[in-house]
Amino acid sequence: MMHESVPSKFGLVAGLGMGAGIFYYRSLVKAHLTRGLSPNILMVHADVRRVMAHAAARETRELAAYLTVLLGQLARGGAQIGTIPAFSPQICAQELAEMTPLPLISLLDAIVDEVERRKLQRVAIFGARVTAETKLFGRLQNVDVVSPSPREVDLLSNLYVRIVEEEHASGEDYENLRTLAHTLIERERLDAILLAGTDLAFVFNPENTDFPHLDGARTHIEAIMHKLSP
Repeated sequence: MMHESVPSKFGLVAGLGMGAGIFYYRSLVKAHLTRGLSPNILMVHADVRRVMAHAAARETRELAAYLTVLLGQLARGGAQIGTIPAFSPQICAQELAEMTPLPLISLLDAIVDEVERRKLQRVAIFGARVTAETKLFGRLQNVDVVSPSPREVDLLSNLYVRIVEEEHASGEDYENLRTLAHTLIERERLDAILLAGTDLAFVFNPENTDFPHLDGARTHIEAIMHKLSP
């Protein structure tokens, strides 16, 4: 009798923006089914207002402590490995690594590994203001991260905040971000645009992204599946 391969029980901290949680859940289920696996996913819901308030205030120890409580709930539910599927909470990645009761598949590690694999030297970051201002929370040490002009930063930040809040991107949002990406790549001679905001999945996908890019969330999901696949 054949036995179906069962991946490790995976813990997902949802609620860090409804769109981010839904995107990760759908993508992970699809990736499991594509590989002939049954998803074995446990989720807990975070208070996004508390998370974002800590992140905005750079209260990294407090944020890590709160996320540790949620990861503890996942561990007690049987999760063997987990992740934080959003960018802004990564501001406390260093502190969280010291506190977490679960091994974590790091969003930042997945991106840095892919940047190194593709030998990207010069990029610009699309995402929340804190992600861009900290150059992916200090993890892109050997990469030239180009900052757009103040006007372009405001445009990008305002668009991203609205997309997160509405969980939707209009055709105009897509054209504005696509135009900005092409402008920056040509003007700044970039190797790629780093899509470092999970909710940008509402805007860009592999079929409609016609500029050099690294999709952070999809790269993370690939790393998760690589770890989970028996």
